[in-house]
Amino acid sequence: MTGRDRDEAGRPRQARPRDALGRPLPYGTTGVEPVSEKPLPPLETIAEARRLLDEGRPFSAHEVLEARWKDCPEVERPLWQGLAQICVGLTHRARGNEIGAGRLLDRGLRQIEHYSGETYGLDLTAVRNCIRLVRINGGSDPI
Repeated sequence: MTGRDRDEAGRPRQARPRDALGRPLPYGTTGVEPVSEKPLPPLETIAEARRLLDEGRPFSAHEVLEARWKDCPEVERPLWQGLAQICVGLTHRARGNEIGAGRLLDRGLRQIEHYSGETYGLDLTAVRNCIRLVRINGGSDPI
């Protein structure tokens, strides 16, 4: 049995390559470029998450949003957590797990429900409406 992958400081890290949907690939194969675990400022977080979603990488977008969520002011945690959950929901949907996708999209929707208008350049009303469309008929991605 091999030990868990660790970084230079001894913290657990996944060194295994992953595909665009975050699924582990065999060691030695080429996967997508991993995203940094370092939190980005809010506008950069949104821009990077959008870029990753445009590339078909909702799992990586979730990781970028999760890093921000873990580092943001307490008052913003529902926003970042909700956006991260939405991206995980999109990941599950892309993997064919409609039940898990629906649950995570609903959870993310509840987290961002009290935000209105534009926040950090993101039209959250449009995001919520798009999530509702996705839940009803599998429409386009919300971010």
